[in-house]
Amino acid sequence: MPALPLLLLLAALPPCADREAVSRRLEDTARSRPQDLNAEVNRLVEALDGVPLPPGTSGQSAPDRARQLTVYLEAVCALDSEPAVAPGVTSEPERLRAILDRPEFARARQRNSDLLTRLLRELQTWLEGLFESRGAQGFAVATRAVMLGLALAVVLFGVLRVRWRRSRKATAAPGVEGEAAPLELDTPGEHLGRARTALETEDAREAIREGLLGLLSTLEQRKLARPDRVKTNRELAAELPTRGAPAKVADEVERLVGWYDQAFYSLEPVSREEAARFVESVEQLHGTLAEGRP
Repeated sequence: MPALPLLLLLAALPPCADREAVSRRLEDTARSRPQDLNAEVNRLVEALDGVPLPPGTSGQSAPDRARQLTVYLEAVCALDSEPAVAPGVTSEPERLRAILDRPEFARARQRNSDLLTRLLRELQTWLEGLFESRGAQGFAVATRAVMLGLALAVVLFGVLRVRWRRSRKATAAPGVEGEAAPLELDTPGEHLGRARTALETEDAREAIREGLLGLLSTLEQRKLARPDRVKTNRELAAELPTRGAPAKVADEVERLVGWYDQAFYSLEPVSREEAARFVESVEQLHGTLAEGRP
């Protein structure tokens, strides 16, 4: 069925036949029974068979609403007395567009435009909220990742530092243990006995070596020294005053180890007489320290 022009459809509606009575009823209802105006408006919509009415404005009173509908109804019904086709309009879409462009349909166009605008605005708001929530979530995730990375870096740095300290201590441990490891000595009597035996066999170098060991053993027994394989004889002698050795003992030990270093490490042979004097001096010092033992 070909589409009828909206002009003819509106002009043929029942309210147009009794427009003045309908308008009067709307105005009377708005004045005397404003609460019943909506029922009259619904009845008018049914009579118009679905033709849209102009929407009411916010805060509009019942008399203003009745006046708005009366003017609209007058405009709709007045179309019956006007030409159905605008000059120069031949196709039905153009006719419909020309009718909708009339001032009396401005409210309908505005309502549809407001609806579309509202839908677009709601869509924009929803998309902005979605992207903002995703951005906030992404920022929160990125922040947690950065903080976790920093925490792991700090922990890793601490672990590496502890391992480095331990490896450093482990590297220095052999030297420390070498310094702390005491020299294993026999009793002073045993060393001095072997020194006398070496003198009898004309081994002067071995005699003074055993004599020195006897001296170190004596100092160790008196807790005046702690011989080891790292400290030199002169360093050991220099520590005697700090360990409580009398000045006379410290001087004698310093003299003996000084002579021993010079004689033992010299390329010249050690005479038996010098070796015997060294052993005798060690025996005398041992006797002096032994007499002073409580």
